[in-house]
Amino acid sequence: MPADPRDCRPAVARSCHRLSADAWRGIAQGDGDAEAVRALAVAERSRRLLLLRALDDLTSRDGAQAMESAMGPLVSLAPAWELLSRAQRCAPQVVDDLLMRPQTGVWLALALRRVRDTAHEKAPLWVSLGQFNALAAAAAVRTGLDFSLAVPARNGYVPLPSLGCAVLPASQPWTTATVRAVGGRVEIEAAPHHVTLPLRPDEDGPGWHALHRVSAGPPGRRLLLVLDDLDPYRAFPEPVEPLRLPASDVRRWSDLLDEAWAVLLRNEPRTAEAMRRGLMSLTPIPAGEPFRPRSVTAGDAFGGVVASLPDNAAQLAETLVHEFQHIKLSGLLHLAALCNAVPPPGRQDDELFYAPWRDDPRPLGGLLQGIYAFAGVTRFWASHRMSATGGQAPLAHFEFAHWRAQTWSALRQVHGHRRLTGLGLTLVDTLRRRCADWLGEPVPRQQSSAAADAAADHRARWRLHHLAPDAKAVEDAVHAWLEGRRPPSALADEPRLAPDASADRLDSAAVLIRHRLAEPGVVRRLLRDGPEAVTARVAGTTVGDVLLACGDLTGARRAYLGDLANDPASPGAWSGLGRTLAADGADPSAACLLQRRPERAKAVQQGIVAAVGTPADPVRLAAWLGDC
Repeated sequence: MPADPRDCRPAVARSCHRLSADAWRGIAQGDGDAEAVRALAVAERSRRLLLLRALDDLTSRDGAQAMESAMGPLVSLAPAWELLSRAQRCAPQVVDDLLMRPQTGVWLALALRRVRDTAHEKAPLWVSLGQFNALAAAAAVRTGLDFSLAVPARNGYVPLPSLGCAVLPASQPWTTATVRAVGGRVEIEAAPHHVTLPLRPDEDGPGWHALHRVSAGPPGRRLLLVLDDLDPYRAFPEPVEPLRLPASDVRRWSDLLDEAWAVLLRNEPRTAEAMRRGLMSLTPIPAGEPFRPRSVTAGDAFGGVVASLPDNAAQLAETLVHEFQHIKLSGLLHLAALCNAVPPPGRQDDELFYAPWRDDPRPLGGLLQGIYAFAGVTRFWASHRMSATGGQAPLAHFEFAHWRAQTWSALRQVHGHRRLTGLGLTLVDTLRRRCADWLGEPVPRQQSSAAADAAADHRARWRLHHLAPDAKAVEDAVHAWLEGRRPPSALADEPRLAPDASADRLDSAAVLIRHRLAEPGVVRRLLRDGPEAVTARVAGTTVGDVLLACGDLTGARRAYLGDLANDPASPGAWSGLGRTLAADGADPSAACLLQRRPERAKAVQQGIVAAVGTPADPVRLAAWLGDC
């Protein structure tokens, strides 16, 4: 070991990264080809090196004496630095591969936050920092070096990044194991137990789980992914234990990936080629409800996606496009800002926005992320609907119409916003022009109408949850109603934002439409058992929602009025009643109010109940308030 282990640590290149004009133009349009993604990955490598250097500075003896005691049984990171330097001299591409893993980015960011005391997790700090030892050991194993190094063990699990995970009997949650390699034989030992790695560590063996690796596509256009169920930093915001996928799930993921990749190669070849350069791992999570897939990426996890098992190949293709958009934009945000820093809390500029794909209000930066992601989703459905066949075609048309409208709604909110930087303004302007072109594309009337209905319901429910009219105006409106006068003009003032943490499943109308378009036979069979059978299948829906989705306007109206009699503040019932009134055309003023400003009816109704104990007729009240 050298006198100062930092002498042999990887050097940090001093460089300035810039995107070419073509690369920026592609990203701004919502695309970005393989060359643009390569440039983002090169910049991300430099960022990782800087983060690694920052971690070194914070944990070295010169940088922070207190870290010596924080390292616990590992004592110091110096042996790991020396081993990683040896591996880098022998096989720099191996160290680069480990450095660029999404899981490494997540670990690095969390470790730095923990050292700075801005993040917490269950494991002691030394376990988090000790992941660096595991990285060094993995590099040495892959390089074929002889070595011995202590690494953390989490409840008996000893992960080696990019290789797999050993499983040893655990007597306590946080301890150490020793990784030892001699002449190509690798053992992981926590006395008196040990695991010997197979000669090919990418294969399972006694006490050893190898990482799953899957591929899709023909030679020359093949996508290679790690299907990661082992690395503690495969998910976020906190590390998770290994959760080995059943072999049947691995096969299901592999088959769906084959099909989804064929869809992308056919309909999105430019995006597919970029994914081949920038998508590295997929972390499976349990399947959610049909037509409600779950997926997420993190800015620190460049190249990594967390996703639930999809319903079908088209849904997986959409998910990959969606999350790859986030990956590209997050990479760009590591180079330049799209909006200026958020002002201090309490300032008028510190605003939240309506995101048509979320239950909660979003800050400007979060809304820009969503806009970019759903611009990609819209682009996917714009092309896929032209090749979708059979029962999938109506659903594809609906998805295109739905997401172009929702993306346009969000773009209108941020266009020309004072906090956008020059790059942000360019990005929004470019996406807005592209979305305007999509709005001009014809869509079959049934799917276009369904998309408008789903958008109206989401918007109305969001307003009912998160917007509150002025309290004095509401009080005056209650008195006016009880006295037979016109509503006060002050009620038309802009409502204040009052975020409601209970808002959930605001996409219920869209999900019901997807069920009806994709599997009408299933919905009909469920309806024979009563609408409750459908509400049990689609969380967040009511009997009124099901009846409305199936065209029973009389039954839906009756159901919504019954719901409001029981709960005058029910967002879903107010929104559903508005959609029902709009569909039957009998009360246009009430329908308009309940679709555009439903929070007024809800607030005044609550005031009436508080004043006299019984609610007003919801339709009459909405018609009285409506003036669109």
